[in-house]
Amino acid sequence: MKHVIVVGGGAAGMMAALRCAQQGCQVELIEKNEKLGKKIYITGKGRCNFTNACGTQELFDAVVRNPKFLYSAFYTFSNFQTIEFFKENGMAVKIGRGNRAFPATDHASDVTAVLTRGLKKWGVKVSLNTRVQRILSREGRVTGAELSDGGSVSADAVIIATGGLSYPSTGSTGDGYRFAGELGHTVTECGPALVPFEAAEGWVKELSGLSLRNVSVCITGEGKRRYEGFGEMLFTHFGVSGPLLLTASSLLGKAAEGPLSMTIDLKPALTEEQLDQRILREFQKAPNKALKNVAGSLYPAKLSPVMLSLSGILGEKKVNSVTKKERQRLVELTKALPLTLTGLRGFSEAVVTRGGVSVKEVDPSTMESRLVKGLYFVGEVLDTDALTGGYNLQIAWSTGYLAGESVGNRSKGE
Repeated sequence: MKHVIVVGGGAAGMMAALRCAQQGCQVELIEKNEKLGKKIYITGKGRCNFTNACGTQELFDAVVRNPKFLYSAFYTFSNFQTIEFFKENGMAVKIGRGNRAFPATDHASDVTAVLTRGLKKWGVKVSLNTRVQRILSREGRVTGAELSDGGSVSADAVIIATGGLSYPSTGSTGDGYRFAGELGHTVTECGPALVPFEAAEGWVKELSGLSLRNVSVCITGEGKRRYEGFGEMLFTHFGVSGPLLLTASSLLGKAAEGPLSMTIDLKPALTEEQLDQRILREFQKAPNKALKNVAGSLYPAKLSPVMLSLSGILGEKKVNSVTKKERQRLVELTKALPLTLTGLRGFSEAVVTRGGVSVKEVDPSTMESRLVKGLYFVGEVLDTDALTGGYNLQIAWSTGYLAGESVGNRSKGE
């Protein structure tokens, strides 16, 4: 019986360990935290958007870096197989906006419970509060793992599922990158992805907590249009966040480190002319009111004073004395509210890590290292990441399953 060590008890690690055990391997899952799936518990604000019920092409389109590398993984264990896996193991599933799949209870713990039950059923040995110090190898083949307490565990195969650098409080401190580097692997430059932006303007603090729906943003840098998107965004005490900006942070990659210019179109459905007519109609309803009292019908309450301040029009001014030129300033500001993006927040606020173990050195059909026999990499430790919407967890499930299957097949072959 083949002895397999899986290092890391997150989504990819649990799936890999489970699949290995189902194939008849003797599996030990080593996790340095006090419990398994610590990052799963905070995914999707505790609701755990565990995959996306989209078509296959859309799944590949959502992968930002190295989508072709995931071809075998996604076809071996697809997003629909993931949904069926959780359903068959007792978890009711619901599909929300944007085809996002959640546990029907909105409890991330249901996802972890399914996997934990599976590990127990298939006899996986789970070692919690146990830290791997380094991966042992001899003559180009793994032989086991050395633990931080000085002990060691021998193995025929080792699956690295240690995650990246995002949310370090959950134990993602880059151990896997160190293991890979020590064994001769290239680790590409890492950075935070799916992460909020910081902004230079002081007025963003006044809007902290304000969410805007159905707006368009345009981000430019060095004279080039870098990103355009439509959807939802959020102002924070330090800058901007929300789905639109998280997506931008991933698609922009290193360029997101700034500085960049951004404009927000608060009324993308209207042309400037239509917006001017809309403002005029609001003005005609209450010609003797102060502008600050009418602005509330055009903008959210928090945003009104900021818009008037930036336009340079006094809020006390009566609507019937607002000039055409002043009105035009309001129109222009509404269609292109400017912001300066100075950079990204850190790994502690990033959903995933950009960069990781070079996929050129990993066999995409098995997830096995091309440099060291019996060594496998799965999940976020790899240089591949995706947009928000359950896609990153699908990478974890698919690569974990494929590695477990590959180890099991190799074991049967031998």
